[in-house]
Amino acid sequence: MKLFILAGEPSGDRIAADLVERLQQRVALELDGVGGDALAQVGLTSLFDMNELAVMGWADVLPRLPKLLWRARQVARAIVRTRPDVAVLVDAQVFSAIVAKQVHARAPDIPVVLCVAPAVWAWKPERAKELTPRFREVLAVLPFEPAFMRKVGGPETSYIGHPALQRFPLRQDVPERGPMLLLPGSREGELRRHLPLMQAVAERLKGHERVSGFILPTPRRLQERVARTVASWDAPVEVIVGEESKAAAFSNAVAAVAVTGTVTLELALAGMPMVTTYVADKGQAKRWVHYKVKYASLPNAILDRTLVPEILQLEPDAEALIAEVKRLLDERGAAAEQVAGFAEIRQLMEAGTAEAPRVDPAERVLRYLVT
Repeated sequence: MKLFILAGEPSGDRIAADLVERLQQRVALELDGVGGDALAQVGLTSLFDMNELAVMGWADVLPRLPKLLWRARQVARAIVRTRPDVAVLVDAQVFSAIVAKQVHARAPDIPVVLCVAPAVWAWKPERAKELTPRFREVLAVLPFEPAFMRKVGGPETSYIGHPALQRFPLRQDVPERGPMLLLPGSREGELRRHLPLMQAVAERLKGHERVSGFILPTPRRLQERVARTVASWDAPVEVIVGEESKAAAFSNAVAAVAVTGTVTLELALAGMPMVTTYVADKGQAKRWVHYKVKYASLPNAILDRTLVPEILQLEPDAEALIAEVKRLLDERGAAAEQVAGFAEIRQLMEAGTAEAPRVDPAERVLRYLVT
């Protein structure tokens, strides 16, 4: 089978690698595409550095727009030239949409599948209809997304679960004392906006009786940069890389402070009490207001209720964030309530819903194999 696969950031890279491993167990696989460390470990030689695509918000996108458009044309040409049995584009929503549109215009017979649905349930649901001519199918990682896609006229959508279900077992107890996780994001703009908040949390809570120190997981490419930054903080922070180190930290930490991204789902599946935050650029904030975004963090969106605190800001406000983190540490009922909700999330994600049960992503992709 010839597969073209694209991932634009670490979370998508892990999802893509899981899909590739599942396919390799079933068929001989010829692999092309763009990815990071996880895809490299399963045999992909990337066309270019995946991290060129790791941008979010217009403040990050605009300065790099010409390069991103050039890379999109490069990827589309590669798909048309190699003529894979199927091209799977994992997340990187705007970039993937541009690529899919160009492939559809030049070679509409090549099946293009989108893995990780865009958050049309949060903002701009009319985007769903725009996906239909470009993508044969959407593979969703959130259990409520297939029903929502049908409601708003999107492409055929299947629920495939999430690799974090295997990587992060649900722990049974929250330790009395341990390190706190700091998760500022992996994109350049996210780091710029959130590392100062993480510094404030660490320096203010370093003497808390339940906190033994701080652990900051980061991609290997950012390790040196992040380590230099935290070295100047007046708090003990250990920077770690690699999935094994991250999983160990998830099993031992007392709580987490995390940006409202995929990592909040990983934390929930591991049973980790958390406070979530995000410092948005003006474009993101306008979308939140215009579309009346109900929830920014995935645990809240999955349960459709406020389970974890969301400190959403235009300008960094460390005091609001620190107050919520202290409440989580000091009011033991707050952590217990979250953990009970996380068990609900895990059960739902393991099975899917009655109308959209969980399916194997490899089986969905193999539908397009030309024999």
